[in-house]
Amino acid sequence: MRLPSRPSRSERVLASASGADGAVSGSRDAIFLPTGDEPRRVPWEQVASADWDSEEATLTVVELAPWGEAQPRHLLRLEQPDRLLQLVRERVTASIVLQRHVPLGGRRTARIVGRRPPSGRGEITWLVEYDAGADPADPAVRATVGDALDRARADIGEL
Repeated sequence: MRLPSRPSRSERVLASASGADGAVSGSRDAIFLPTGDEPRRVPWEQVASADWDSEEATLTVVELAPWGEAQPRHLLRLEQPDRLLQLVRERVTASIVLQRHVPLGGRRTARIVGRRPPSGRGEITWLVEYDAGADPADPAVRATVGDALDRARADIGEL
């Protein structure tokens, strides 16, 4: 087993779990994933999803990525991850400032999500997730999502 990744001096490891590929650890600000020689630091607000499969004892962490790019995906087989899983849920949830569903017509929707570091410091990053079949290039979709984003930003005092 490799040692947990080493956060900066201002970051303290709050939970960790070991696995076949190395240790996964989490601090107040980020999760540290084994990726070869150097662990990968992923700030909580950059974690798109983290799903635990108890039958396979596997944590899947998916990172956010710019529109059109593949989202980095990490499959991690872990032993005794209870505290780490609690931390992942709490920190990812704490990074979400606002989440709204936006009807686009028919059964299609978009989701507007505002995220920032769980510490509350830092700017809010706004993300839009589209249902399959929704065309973000469609002028009507762009206008609807743009209006909804403006309302969301105003609701939290950004505008």
